[in-house]
Amino acid sequence: MDYTIKQREGFDGKIGELVSMLEYSREVLLDDIKDLSQSDLDFIAYEGANSIGSLLMHIASIDFVHQVIIFEKRDLNKDEYSRWESALILGEKAREEIQNHSLGYYLGVLFETREKTLSLLSSKNEEWLFEGNKWNDGTSPNNYWSWYHVMEDEINHRGQIRLIKRMLLNKK
Repeated sequence: MDYTIKQREGFDGKIGELVSMLEYSREVLLDDIKDLSQSDLDFIAYEGANSIGSLLMHIASIDFVHQVIIFEKRDLNKDEYSRWESALILGEKAREEIQNHSLGYYLGVLFETREKTLSLLSSKNEEWLFEGNKWNDGTSPNNYWSWYHVMEDEINHRGQIRLIKRMLLNKK
């Protein structure tokens, strides 16, 4: 694991530094989940909780949604929303729909969404990071903040995953 924030080949300026942080955050997450079984991924720690599998899908969904909003400058279409709804919202629908998948399934989704993010980021220059956006809720984040938020959300849910893993140990 690389413990430095530095320029990454193929990315312009601060985009490379952002990618460095995104990659580190993802490596830590992957290390945390590497030995989980399907039953571990489906475990619901208490009524109303989300499973690790649901949280992994949520992490991937946030990557996807930001690809659409930031790079395509639009909201999700009906088909995209239908595909990602339970992962985005979590809760009861996610508990019902996101289950019975292997770790390989979740890793595939995480890899696919992140690879597209990295590809899209590689096509931008550093100045693009500081361009602002106007969201429907009236906020105006710049692109840098938006991708920081993707990483922040992943780190937050990684903390939840670690807590669920501790609960799993107490269950066994």
